[in-house]
Amino acid sequence: MRILIATDAWQPQVNGVVRVFETTVDLLRAMGHAVEVIGPDRFRLGMPAPSYPEVRLALPWRIGRMIERFRPDAIHVPVEGPIGLAARAWCVRRGVPFTTSFHTRFGDYFEARLGIDRRHLYRMQRWFHDAGAAFMVQTDSLERQLGGYGFRRIRRWGRAVDTAAFRPWRDRPDFDPDFLGLPRPIFLYVGRVAREKNLEAFFGLDLPGTKLVVGDGPQLGEYRGKWPAVRFLGYRHGDELARHFAAADVFVLPSRFETFGLVVLEALACGTPVAALPVPGPLDILGDGSGVGVLSEDLASAALNALRLDRAACRRFAEGFSWESCTRQFAANLVPIEPTAWK
Repeated sequence: MRILIATDAWQPQVNGVVRVFETTVDLLRAMGHAVEVIGPDRFRLGMPAPSYPEVRLALPWRIGRMIERFRPDAIHVPVEGPIGLAARAWCVRRGVPFTTSFHTRFGDYFEARLGIDRRHLYRMQRWFHDAGAAFMVQTDSLERQLGGYGFRRIRRWGRAVDTAAFRPWRDRPDFDPDFLGLPRPIFLYVGRVAREKNLEAFFGLDLPGTKLVVGDGPQLGEYRGKWPAVRFLGYRHGDELARHFAAADVFVLPSRFETFGLVVLEALACGTPVAALPVPGPLDILGDGSGVGVLSEDLASAALNALRLDRAACRRFAEGFSWESCTRQFAANLVPIEPTAWK
């Protein structure tokens, strides 16, 4: 199948959504599909995205010509940005079916930060996605929530973790878990450094040892000045990122607004137990009684209790999430384009 993905979430950005699409594209190609990605790297970049200054928006000129040159059998348009809007408009104008997927709870973010009624934002997102022939979501809780907001044609596209890239480095004889040189226990957060991630709730916890942050974002400078006891390392990639996951004693996710929380699986794959709030995303992954994470509104208690969990069990749990299965699910959700569309 010839699959075209027109996405604003792509290189040169670094985030969980980009990792999802990079992994999906690689596996689709390994399965024999021809995949074309129309992302920000194909265009001149313009103004920064609202509330995401590190993400510069693409100016997607001539996107229709790119689509027509590739002549895809299926089109996926996931993100409500300039590329997504341009691809959506082209498909609607031509009567070409396409699929979409959900990646950001804009309504929850903006209600929490700016006091904007979340229903207005979900109404805008619904307008975007309802034009598609199918709408992919990651979890049961998302399907229930978005169905309640009137989203239609919902199909499941799960998430997984690359257990070869994210692995239990502590099992290697040449790995020194104390390479960071920090007081233990180490409580780690990996992700975007931004207000909507609820990081100050993590920073303010009364915990022994070290709070460590790996990632970048608009509040990095502010938080470095305000929370001098927290160690901020900026971005880490590849094996270096996995080594930081493995060196930590507990991974802490304070966010209330995840669509899934891929970093939870990445931590578990490295053998690191998880402490998180009992909210959609962590609840969908860990549920009750998984034995590899602690979910509680008392995040300090969750983090301390997670110290006692079995690291080998964390790895075994993560091994149950297969990217190959998720990628086949994605391909099965695509809606074929009639060959006559390209005549």
